[in-house]
Amino acid sequence: MKSILPAPTKKNISFYLEDIENPIGKAFNLIIIFLILLSSAIFVAKTYSISDKFLLRLELINDIILVFFAVEYLLRFWCAKQKIKFIFSFFSLIDLFAILPIFTDVLNISFIRIIRCFLILKLIRFLKFKIYIFNITTEDGRIFARILFTLFTIIFIFSGLIYQVEHRVNPESFKTFLDAVYFSVVTMTTVGFGDVIPISEKGRLLTVLMILTGISLIPSQLGDLIKQLIKTANKQEKVCSNCGFYYHDIDAKFCKICGTEL
Repeated sequence: MKSILPAPTKKNISFYLEDIENPIGKAFNLIIIFLILLSSAIFVAKTYSISDKFLLRLELINDIILVFFAVEYLLRFWCAKQKIKFIFSFFSLIDLFAILPIFTDVLNISFIRIIRCFLILKLIRFLKFKIYIFNITTEDGRIFARILFTLFTIIFIFSGLIYQVEHRVNPESFKTFLDAVYFSVVTMTTVGFGDVIPISEKGRLLTVLMILTGISLIPSQLGDLIKQLIKTANKQEKVCSNCGFYYHDIDAKFCKICGTEL
Protein backbone atom coordinates (compact mmCIF):
# COMPACT_ATOMS: atom_id res chain seq x y z
CA MET A 1 0.00 0.00 0.00
CA LYS A 2 1.37 3.35 -0.98
CA SER A 3 1.62 6.04 1.68
CA ILE A 4 -0.66 9.03 1.26
CA LEU A 5 2.11 11.25 2.64
CA PRO A 6 4.70 12.73 0.27
CA ALA A 7 8.25 11.41 0.37
CA PRO A 8 10.53 13.38 2.71
CA THR A 9 12.42 15.11 -0.09
CA LYS A 10 14.50 18.24 0.31
CA LYS A 11 11.77 20.26 -1.39
CA ASN A 12 9.06 19.06 0.98
CA ILE A 13 11.16 19.53 4.13
CA SER A 14 12.30 22.99 3.00
CA PHE A 15 8.67 23.94 2.34
CA TYR A 16 7.51 22.86 5.80
CA LEU A 17 10.45 24.63 7.45
CA GLU A 18 9.58 27.98 5.88
CA ASP A 19 5.83 27.91 5.23
CA ILE A 20 3.62 29.51 7.90
CA GLU A 21 0.16 28.86 6.42
CA ASN A 22 0.34 25.11 5.80
CA PRO A 23 -0.86 23.17 8.90
CA ILE A 24 2.36 21.14 9.13
CA GLY A 25 4.57 24.21 8.67
CA LYS A 26 2.50 26.16 11.18
CA ALA A 27 2.73 23.36 13.75
CA PHE A 28 6.49 23.03 13.23
CA ASN A 29 7.04 26.77 13.69
CA LEU A 30 4.86 26.82 16.81
CA ILE A 31 6.88 23.94 18.29
CA ILE A 32 10.16 25.76 17.66
CA ILE A 33 8.85 28.99 19.21
CA PHE A 34 7.61 27.06 22.25
CA LEU A 35 10.99 25.33 22.67
CA ILE A 36 12.85 28.65 22.38
CA LEU A 37 10.67 30.18 25.08
CA LEU A 38 10.96 27.05 27.23
CA SER A 39 14.75 27.02 26.97
CA SER A 40 14.86 30.73 27.83
CA ALA A 41 12.59 30.09 30.83
CA ILE A 42 14.93 27.31 31.99
CA PHE A 43 17.87 29.69 31.69
CA VAL A 44 16.05 32.17 33.94
CA ALA A 45 14.89 29.49 36.41
CA LYS A 46 18.46 28.28 36.92
CA THR A 47 19.41 31.68 38.35
CA TYR A 48 17.18 31.00 41.36
CA SER A 49 17.69 28.64 44.28
CA ILE A 50 16.25 25.27 43.24
CA SER A 51 16.94 21.70 44.33
CA ASP A 52 19.71 19.73 42.65
CA LYS A 53 17.22 17.10 41.49
CA PHE A 54 15.03 19.68 39.78
CA LEU A 55 18.11 21.39 38.34
CA LEU A 56 19.26 18.13 36.72
CA ARG A 57 15.83 17.70 35.16
CA LEU A 58 15.96 21.21 33.73
CA GLU A 59 19.45 20.56 32.35
CA LEU A 60 18.21 17.37 30.69
CA ILE A 61 15.22 19.12 29.13
CA ASN A 62 17.44 21.94 27.89
CA ASP A 63 19.94 19.48 26.38
CA ILE A 64 17.11 17.74 24.52
CA ILE A 65 15.92 21.12 23.20
CA LEU A 66 19.41 22.00 22.00
CA VAL A 67 19.70 18.64 20.22
CA PHE A 68 16.36 19.37 18.52
CA PHE A 69 17.70 22.74 17.37
CA ALA A 70 20.88 21.06 16.13
CA VAL A 71 18.77 18.69 14.02
CA GLU A 72 16.78 21.67 12.73
CA TYR A 73 20.03 23.41 11.74
CA LEU A 74 21.29 20.28 9.92
CA LEU A 75 17.98 19.94 8.08
CA ARG A 76 18.12 23.56 6.95
CA PHE A 77 21.73 23.03 5.84
CA TRP A 78 20.78 19.85 3.96
CA CYS A 79 17.91 21.63 2.17
CA ALA A 80 19.95 24.71 1.27
CA LYS A 81 20.85 25.00 -2.40
CA GLN A 82 23.94 27.13 -1.72
CA LYS A 83 25.65 25.61 1.32
CA ILE A 84 28.35 28.26 1.78
CA LYS A 85 25.85 31.11 1.49
CA PHE A 86 23.61 29.34 3.99
CA ILE A 87 26.40 28.93 6.56
CA PHE A 88 27.22 32.65 6.56
CA SER A 89 23.64 33.93 6.33
CA PHE A 90 22.30 35.98 9.25
CA PHE A 91 19.68 33.48 10.46
CA SER A 92 22.02 30.51 10.07
CA LEU A 93 24.70 32.18 12.19
CA ILE A 94 22.08 32.81 14.87
CA ASP A 95 20.98 29.16 14.73
CA LEU A 96 24.58 28.00 14.97
CA PHE A 97 25.27 30.40 17.83
CA ALA A 98 22.22 29.05 19.67
CA ILE A 99 23.38 25.41 19.60
CA LEU A 100 26.99 26.09 20.64
CA PRO A 101 26.16 25.41 24.34
CA ILE A 102 25.87 21.72 23.37
CA PHE A 103 29.67 21.66 23.24
CA THR A 104 30.15 23.28 26.67
CA ASP A 105 31.19 20.09 28.41
CA VAL A 106 33.26 18.88 25.46
CA LEU A 107 35.25 22.03 24.77
CA ASN A 108 35.07 23.58 28.26
CA ILE A 109 35.28 27.09 26.81
CA SER A 110 33.90 29.75 29.15
CA PHE A 111 32.45 32.04 26.47
CA ILE A 112 30.11 29.24 25.31
CA ARG A 113 28.47 29.25 28.73
CA ILE A 114 28.03 33.01 28.55
CA ILE A 115 26.21 32.99 25.20
CA ARG A 116 23.40 30.69 26.37
CA CYS A 117 21.06 33.68 26.58
CA PHE A 118 21.56 34.32 22.85
CA LEU A 119 19.11 31.50 22.10
CA ILE A 120 16.32 34.08 22.30
CA LEU A 121 17.67 35.56 19.04
CA LYS A 122 16.23 32.57 17.19
CA LEU A 123 12.83 34.23 17.63
CA ILE A 124 13.88 36.83 15.03
CA ARG A 125 13.34 34.20 12.32
CA PHE A 126 9.75 33.77 13.47
CA LEU A 127 8.77 37.42 13.91
CA LYS A 128 6.79 37.36 10.66
CA PHE A 129 5.13 34.13 11.78
CA LYS A 130 4.09 35.59 15.15
CA ILE A 131 2.60 38.63 13.41
CA TYR A 132 0.64 36.21 11.19
CA ILE A 133 -0.51 34.09 14.15
CA PHE A 134 -1.77 37.09 16.13
CA ASN A 135 -3.42 38.50 12.98
CA ILE A 136 -1.61 41.85 13.18
CA THR A 137 -2.65 43.40 9.88
CA THR A 138 -2.10 47.14 10.37
CA GLU A 139 1.24 48.83 9.79
CA ASP A 140 1.00 50.42 13.25
CA GLY A 141 0.53 47.01 14.83
CA ARG A 142 3.49 45.48 12.98
CA ILE A 143 5.80 48.35 13.94
CA PHE A 144 4.63 48.23 17.56
CA ALA A 145 5.17 44.45 17.67
CA ARG A 146 8.65 44.85 16.18
CA ILE A 147 9.56 47.54 18.73
CA LEU A 148 8.36 45.42 21.67
CA PHE A 149 10.18 42.36 20.37
CA THR A 150 13.40 44.32 19.78
CA LEU A 151 13.39 45.85 23.25
CA PHE A 152 12.50 42.53 24.91
CA THR A 153 15.28 40.70 23.07
CA ILE A 154 17.97 43.29 23.81
CA ILE A 155 17.02 43.50 27.49
CA PHE A 156 16.93 39.71 27.84
CA ILE A 157 20.35 39.24 26.24
CA PHE A 158 22.04 42.01 28.20
CA SER A 159 20.42 40.75 31.42
CA GLY A 160 21.69 37.24 30.76
CA LEU A 161 25.18 38.47 29.94
CA ILE A 162 25.53 40.78 32.94
CA TYR A 163 24.18 38.10 35.28
CA GLN A 164 26.66 35.47 34.10
CA VAL A 165 29.56 37.92 34.21
CA GLU A 166 28.77 39.50 37.60
CA HIS A 167 27.01 36.77 39.60
CA ARG A 168 30.17 34.95 40.67
CA VAL A 169 32.13 38.05 41.63
CA ASN A 170 29.22 40.17 42.83
CA PRO A 171 26.46 37.81 44.09
CA GLU A 172 24.97 40.33 46.49
CA SER A 173 24.00 42.73 43.70
CA PHE A 174 23.21 40.12 41.05
CA LYS A 175 21.46 37.34 42.95
CA THR A 176 18.89 36.41 40.30
CA PHE A 177 17.96 37.13 36.71
CA LEU A 178 15.43 39.71 37.90
CA ASP A 179 18.24 41.72 39.48
CA ALA A 180 20.02 41.67 36.13
CA VAL A 181 16.84 42.78 34.32
CA TYR A 182 16.43 45.67 36.76
CA PHE A 183 20.03 46.76 36.16
CA SER A 184 19.67 46.44 32.37
CA VAL A 185 16.47 48.49 32.18
CA VAL A 186 17.83 51.21 34.48
CA THR A 187 21.09 51.34 32.54
CA MET A 188 19.62 51.28 29.02
CA THR A 189 17.17 54.04 29.87
CA THR A 190 20.15 56.02 31.29
CA VAL A 191 18.33 56.51 34.61
CA GLY A 192 21.28 55.14 36.57
CA PHE A 193 20.14 54.99 40.20
CA GLY A 194 23.59 53.72 41.23
CA ASP A 195 22.24 51.15 43.73
CA VAL A 196 23.63 48.27 41.62
CA ILE A 197 27.16 48.60 40.28
CA PRO A 198 29.20 46.02 38.32
CA ILE A 199 32.66 45.46 39.73
CA SER A 200 34.35 43.33 37.06
CA GLU A 201 35.95 44.70 33.90
CA LYS A 202 33.62 42.61 31.72
CA GLY A 203 30.63 43.90 33.67
CA ARG A 204 31.69 47.52 33.23
CA LEU A 205 32.25 46.95 29.51
CA LEU A 206 28.77 45.47 29.22
CA THR A 207 27.39 48.48 31.09
CA VAL A 208 28.96 50.82 28.53
CA LEU A 209 27.47 48.73 25.70
CA MET A 210 24.06 48.87 27.40
CA ILE A 211 24.19 52.65 27.63
CA LEU A 212 25.27 53.03 24.00
CA THR A 213 22.59 50.58 22.88
CA GLY A 214 19.93 52.38 24.89
CA ILE A 215 20.94 55.77 23.49
CA SER A 216 20.94 54.55 19.89
CA LEU A 217 18.13 51.99 19.96
CA ILE A 218 15.28 53.35 22.05
CA PRO A 219 15.01 56.82 20.36
CA SER A 220 15.16 55.27 16.88
CA GLN A 221 12.47 52.71 17.68
CA LEU A 222 10.19 55.31 19.23
CA GLY A 223 10.89 57.62 16.28
CA ASP A 224 9.66 54.93 13.86
CA LEU A 225 6.48 54.54 15.90
CA ILE A 226 5.82 58.31 16.01
CA LYS A 227 6.39 58.61 12.25
CA GLN A 228 3.89 55.81 11.62
CA LEU A 229 1.32 57.38 13.96
CA ILE A 230 1.64 60.70 12.10
CA LYS A 231 1.32 58.88 8.80
CA THR A 232 -1.78 57.07 10.06
CA ALA A 233 -3.34 60.34 11.23
CA ASN A 234 -3.15 61.61 7.65
CA LYS A 235 -5.18 58.66 6.36
CA GLN A 236 -8.84 57.82 6.65
CA GLU A 237 -11.16 54.94 5.86
CA LYS A 238 -12.40 55.22 2.29
CA VAL A 239 -13.58 51.82 1.13
CA CYS A 240 -12.96 51.06 -2.52
CA SER A 241 -16.11 49.67 -4.18
CA ASN A 242 -14.02 47.51 -6.51
CA CYS A 243 -11.23 45.88 -4.45
CA GLY A 244 -12.34 46.74 -0.91
CA PHE A 245 -9.11 48.48 0.10
CA TYR A 246 -9.88 51.03 2.83
CA TYR A 247 -6.60 52.72 3.82
CA HIS A 248 -6.29 55.87 1.71
CA ASP A 249 -4.91 59.38 2.08
CA ILE A 250 -7.38 62.04 3.21
CA ASP A 251 -7.32 63.76 -0.19
CA ALA A 252 -7.30 60.54 -2.25
CA LYS A 253 -9.74 60.50 -5.19
CA PHE A 254 -8.75 57.14 -6.65
CA CYS A 255 -7.93 53.79 -5.07
CA LYS A 256 -4.17 53.28 -4.76
CA ILE A 257 -4.61 49.54 -5.45
CA CYS A 258 -6.89 49.31 -8.48
CA GLY A 259 -7.41 52.95 -9.53
CA THR A 260 -11.18 52.95 -9.04
CA GLU A 261 -12.71 56.36 -8.26
CA LEU A 262 -13.54 56.71 -4.59
